Amino acid sequence: MEQTATHAQMQVKEQHQQHPIRLYLVVWGFLFILSACSYFVDYVGLQGYLRWFLILFFMILKAGLIVAVFMHMAWERLALVYAILLPPVLVLVFVAMMVSESNYTVLSRMVFFSGAQ
Repeated sequence: MEQTATHAQMQVKEQHQQHPIRLYLVVWGFLFILSACSYFVDYVGLQGYLRWFLILFFMILKAGLIVAVFMHMAWERLALVYAILLPPVLVLVFVAMMVSESNYTVLSRMVFFSGAQ
């Protein structure tokens, strides 16, 4: 009986995966650098689409690092990764489609309400 309990405890210890603390510190450093870059965009005073593109780009990079390392998605099965990451990507595709459709709707309403024939 004693031998069976010890064997089960050894299997549990073998299945447990410990990531090195260095990995978390490096990711924390990258997050700090990306946040500094995001603040630098505002400090420099960039305006327009470039500003928003850079801020969103840094935000997506930070979110990707957090999900991959701190939420352990980098070590999960591919099916689970698709189940979590695919829906937001599809939402972005549908938002892009709606934006293009909204431009058409605005233009058609402007033509209709202007009374041009």
